[in-house]
Amino acid sequence: MQPALATDASADFRHIDVWVFDLDNTLYPAESRIFAQVEARMTLFVQQLLGLEAYEARRVQKAYYREHGTTLNGLMRVHGVDPEAYLAFVHDIDVSALGTDANLAQAIARLPGRRFVFTNGCRNHASRILERLALAGFFEELWDIRTIAYRPKPDLESYRAVLGRAGAKPEQTAMFDDIARNLAPAHELGCTTVWLRNESEWSKQGPEHPQVSAAHIDYETSKLCEFLQTIRI
Repeated sequence: MQPALATDASADFRHIDVWVFDLDNTLYPAESRIFAQVEARMTLFVQQLLGLEAYEARRVQKAYYREHGTTLNGLMRVHGVDPEAYLAFVHDIDVSALGTDANLAQAIARLPGRRFVFTNGCRNHASRILERLALAGFFEELWDIRTIAYRPKPDLESYRAVLGRAGAKPEQTAMFDDIARNLAPAHELGCTTVWLRNESEWSKQGPEHPQVSAAHIDYETSKLCEFLQTIRI
């Protein structure tokens, strides 16, 4: 996918008063390998639950992700797994690789209006990450998989639900995500979309639908902080 995009320096966000950020590999760099730990724990959970070899557990985990939107949804639907037990297990990771980024904090702090985090993960995990990044005080609310009744991004109804919860107008909302597919429903609703491009394997996986194209991506960047520092607000 090669979106035809304006440069970061010309990005005009003066119409935006609601800012919605994904968490993993968006508010921190994919190179930190934090989500790699989460994914390894997902595989281990499947392995222990079903008594599989590691390679087979990974295959099942990825199949559930593709077919159900998240590994958790597949486990809930097929095996009746308790979501709280799963979420606690897979997010029991070491976050010491993350540190504060004063420039990113300043860039987020200057954004006018309201700010939210919208993740398919767990609120407890998100809170822990934000504390580690020293960003916890910058967001009005964390929307996690519970908030959207286990209907993960890119389920269109989940976007409607969180925007409605915030009383946000899509045409005045910007959404940031490292998974391009997750921006297709946001764009369909009328949000301004920003893709955090990286080369991580996770950003290239997931359900086959919706199909994403350059038309769904308004802006693309590989450096969130620099992007936020240069946009017009």
